[in-house]
Order: sequence, then structure tokens, then C-alpha cells
Amino acid sequence: MAHFKPDLLEKLISIRGTSGDEGEIKAFLLSYINEHKNTWKHEVTVHTGDDFQDAIVLIFGKPKTAVFAHIDTIGFTVGYNNNLIKIGGPKTIDGMQLVGKDSQGEIETELMIIENDEGQQQLKCVADRTIDRGTNLSFKPNFNCTEEYVQTPYLDNRLGVLNALTLAENLENGAIVFSTYEEHGGGSVGFLGRFLYDNYNVRQALISDITWVTDGIQHNGGVAISMRDKAIPRRSYLNKILAIAKENNIKHQLEVESAGGSDGSMLQNTDLPFDWCFIGAPEDHVHSPQEKVFISDIEAMFSLYQLLMKRMN
Repeated sequence: MAHFKPDLLEKLISIRGTSGDEGEIKAFLLSYINEHKNTWKHEVTVHTGDDFQDAIVLIFGKPKTAVFAHIDTIGFTVGYNNNLIKIGGPKTIDGMQLVGKDSQGEIETELMIIENDEGQQQLKCVADRTIDRGTNLSFKPNFNCTEEYVQTPYLDNRLGVLNALTLAENLENGAIVFSTYEEHGGGSVGFLGRFLYDNYNVRQALISDITWVTDGIQHNGGVAISMRDKAIPRRSYLNKILAIAKENNIKHQLEVESAGGSDGSMLQNTDLPFDWCFIGAPEDHVHSPQEKVFISDIEAMFSLYQLLMKRMN
């Protein structure tokens, strides 16, 4: 059984990587892969470089299925006069702590919400100087792990990344894709899918990401297998995954939503004949500094991925 590694998760969360600015998290992942790959059970080929922008592709054996885990996060860009512009869809709470770095050094600031007479909101950061235009800010890490749950910013999608790194330890055949830009409209999945399809004939994908607690998806209910969001995966492929989960008594719950998207929907929008399915643990306080996921759901997620990558490759 795959084991949850809170220390590695905390390290992943400490590394900044808003959409379009994933260089630091890419560098950490490459360093981690190079340091640990000799301890993995099977040999890996690492694809990175200019042709991949800040994405990374790992190839094990003869892959049929790829796991996609996006490495970017939500956050804010500093505009004019310390105004803030959202990256993706972060929650905005007056006084929330933000961090970043510009030409003058490290930044630790707070979000300030100003509301005008018409009820329109303006977002600014509290600072005693003007922050460089274009500086990206993200939630200040505040990691809390108990025996029951983990609560911290950026479980979406550092947990998905941790799942992929855990898979790599024992993976014999399969691909792992660390993608970018997911939180702000996508942008790398198309060329990454094309690379896998053209070079390895890979046409199946599992989306290692974190979903939402809703009326139908609850904490401690097991990993969520998404039957649809705004995009709809092919039912025959979904049925194979559901059968494997049921046969092996992996605790899971079925998600059916009308909105939301992921690397899966981006993959579906390409001209590639990929099957895909979003599978992830549910979190509360989505896109906020207090994202919360139960450890039992993390363990179910990791176990199902380990099983699927054995059965579907």
C-alpha cells in the first residue's frame, strides 16, 4: 500500500508556483526525481526542456496510461499601485496573508478588499512600498496535519503531485505528466498529450487532482471518481475504472457535477483520441488558505491509483 508522506507534502506546499510561474516547483521536482530515481523499482526516462516549457514527463517501461498532475497554483498578480488581479479563482478574504518576491526582496503582505458605493470590490495588498508590477503573490503556507486530516493552502494540487511522486516509486509501465497552467485556463496539456500519443501511443489518462466537498461528496467517504463535470468522460472507460475499484474494495464515491474542469477537459478539447477520468480526494474550503482533506481519503486515492496503473498498463 502507498503511504502518505506529510513531510514531503509540506515541502511541496512551501514552494511557490502560480500559473505561468512554475519554474521554482519544476526545479524542485527535477531535483527530487534525480535524487530518488535510483531508489525506484523501475528505470525512468525524464523528458524536460524547452520543448516542454515548465512541464515534466516521466516514462516507465511501455506505457499505455498517463497520470496528469498539474503543478501550478492559484494566486494573485500585482498590478498598478498595489492593486491585485486574480490568477485562477482564489477565495478573497480580507486580511488573508500573501507572500512573494520582487526586485526589492521577499514580500509578506495582506489582502485588503475595498468596496465602493456600488458594491464593486477592488483588491489591494497592504504594503509600505510599491510592489513591482507583475509580481505574483500566493497564500502564505500554514501547514497543519493531524491524525484525521491535513489542512493547508494548495492541497489543490500539491496532493495530486505527491500522489504522482508516490506512484513513481513502484511504477513498471506508465507515464507521469507534471502539467502547467491548469488553474488559469490550461495551456500545456495539448502538446503534452500530443507528445505521449505520437511517441508512445498513449491514449488513456487519469487526472490526479483534488475535487470539492459537496452535497454528494463528503469527507471520509473515500476517493471521488468523477463521472462528469462540465466535460464528460467516455462511459466505457469510466466503467473499467469503476469495476476495478469495486472488485478491490477501494473506498470511493461517485461525483456527478454540472461545472468545473481539469486537465481532463483540456485533454478532451484536443484532437487526440484520449480517454480520461478525474480521480481525487475531496477537499473543503476550496481555493483558500484553509483547504482541508481527510487522510483516509488521501490513502484511498493513492491506493486506487497504484491499482489502476498496474491493471491498465
